[in-house]
Amino acid sequence: MSNDPTDTFRQEAAELLEQLEQGLLDLGQTPEDSDLVNSVFRALHTIKGSGAMFGFTEVAEFVHNFETAFDRVRKGVAPVSPALVTIALAAKDHIHGLIHDPVSVGDAGDTLLADLAIVVDGGVVPVAEAVGEAAAAMTTAASRDGVVRWRIRFFLPSDALVHGTNPVLLLGEITALGKAEVTLIADRVPTLEEMDPERSYLGWQIDLEHDDPRPALDDVFLFLMDGMELSCEKLEDTRAAQTAVAVPLPALPATAAQEGAEATAPVAGRAPADTERADAKQASGAAASSLRVPAERLDELMDRVGELVIAQARLTQLAALSADSSLKSVAEELERLSSGLRDTTMGIRMVPIGSLFSRFRRLIHDLSNDLGKDIEFLTSGEETELDKTMIERLADPLVHLIRNSVDHGLESADKRLASGKPARGTVRLGAVYAGAEVTISVTDDGAGLNTARIRQKAEENGLITPDTRLTDSELHQLIFAPGFSTAKEVTALSGRGVGMDVVKKTIEGLRGKIHLTSTPGKGTTITLRLPLTLAIIEGMLVRVGTGRYAIPLSAVEECVELPATALTASRGRNFLDIRGSLVPFISLRDVFGTSGERDPFQKVVIVSSGGGRVGLVVDQIIGNTQAVIKQLSKLHADLPNFSGATILGDGTVALILDTARLVDAGQGTDLQQGKAA
Repeated sequence: MSNDPTDTFRQEAAELLEQLEQGLLDLGQTPEDSDLVNSVFRALHTIKGSGAMFGFTEVAEFVHNFETAFDRVRKGVAPVSPALVTIALAAKDHIHGLIHDPVSVGDAGDTLLADLAIVVDGGVVPVAEAVGEAAAAMTTAASRDGVVRWRIRFFLPSDALVHGTNPVLLLGEITALGKAEVTLIADRVPTLEEMDPERSYLGWQIDLEHDDPRPALDDVFLFLMDGMELSCEKLEDTRAAQTAVAVPLPALPATAAQEGAEATAPVAGRAPADTERADAKQASGAAASSLRVPAERLDELMDRVGELVIAQARLTQLAALSADSSLKSVAEELERLSSGLRDTTMGIRMVPIGSLFSRFRRLIHDLSNDLGKDIEFLTSGEETELDKTMIERLADPLVHLIRNSVDHGLESADKRLASGKPARGTVRLGAVYAGAEVTISVTDDGAGLNTARIRQKAEENGLITPDTRLTDSELHQLIFAPGFSTAKEVTALSGRGVGMDVVKKTIEGLRGKIHLTSTPGKGTTITLRLPLTLAIIEGMLVRVGTGRYAIPLSAVEECVELPATALTASRGRNFLDIRGSLVPFISLRDVFGTSGERDPFQKVVIVSSGGGRVGLVVDQIIGNTQAVIKQLSKLHADLPNFSGATILGDGTVALILDTARLVDAGQGTDLQQGKAA
């Protein structure tokens, strides 16, 4: 990991900005939710504090003004409106630019703050000036009504300095509220022998002239309430500062107040030092509950585990040929350990697909504004997990599919109402497990595909001739042809014929499949079928002739023996009666063009995919294997019926069968013939 602290800030800021974006989008749906408003405000406050601490002063200044304007929303002075959400999202993008490429953003920040001021309070003055005028008005009112003095005393949590808190910045925020006198409280500083250099022992007393600083103090100490001591007393007579009346802070949570009381009064029977050590231990345990690891290290770990699996398979094969019981025992133990390590490593790489789905809420929001369409975005199956590599490579294809659904699929509000539909269109994005695969679907309730228009465009592009007879399903597949577009004009969203062919290539590069269904007037559904991982799978090793092949074990339902009279034809589909259910089966010998005599007792491996089942006839079932998936070379990339290859324990290569394609073949699709090489 990088030792540059600014890299750490950028990583944390990225998470906070994502949290900020999701909070703003949620506010667009439920503007009356005060918890969401507070969540957005906390994210802004954290970005401001961290930015100032790591030297991103321009970020801190912009976010401070952003936060000041949004504070009016938090206090109920200004309502949450669609315009506010839109400008706030643009301000979030500006913060991202200031962090990663400040040169490119230019002076857009001033315009954004001015627009934000207009939305928040109806003014045209930039927020910074508006805040200055408000402060001046407050000072004038204070001088007119008489100066009100407050005494603020606080001690930070003992571990505040360790966590990066800078007391100077906190004092600066408080003294900026009005005329202040700051006094250091050092009566708790221990002797040098007893002092812990990482602990905070100092306290501060501030006599402040202000109408009521308590709400501002809540913001200053927003993330320090747990474990700190804080009091705010109103001084009745400014000339007799010693006479004070304690005023509790109403905004403090009950738990924070209780914890503050516990910090000042040690628990009976428990020494203060024991309390501090226990708190430090608890904080350390919380900090160690998660660890940020670069993705490159996970990829390297996965590669090493793959090589270990191959070496373990080699050892297992050697042990099977040896009579040495000790060698067999070691091989079995190594197989158990490598299997556990493989599962653990795979689990680390698995990421909930919800992390990908959440990105598209902003896309829908922006498209809705750009196209003037009212769109409802629904998601399901966010907890479904995929390999992180799959998540990264799926982002662009899904962006294309969602943009097409919104631009081409959903009609305008007038057309929807005229056809008896609600004015608001719906786009659904869902994910679900399907055996060894994950199925992701993008569905809209729009007009559906225009089959006649697709055929006309295909004929114009020379993809088909006028006398070519195709079903609607076959015509729909033509939209994946390179350069194909039915848009009548080129816009910023579509019309150039780039997108759907890239989607298909990307999905096929992930060993996945893409399927499209459309109903005129009701909508379109595009379904992606993807393997759970691209790294290591449990496989069943089978033999066909002299070749060995791996079948993903998660797709295998059962194995049965092929009846001698079942294979009545040299080619084509046949059926087996599996407990009263007819299951089609195909001979892999015929598919691969394998020469030589068939084994007298052939086996049938029943595999499933997407709800369909088919039997694969093989000569022999060898056993289970851990298959480290290797991508086929460019020379063999188009080899049909195979999704990859794996290296066996003896160093030879076994091809991995594409069960999804074989199941489709057994269900009636024409099977592509090809030698296994």
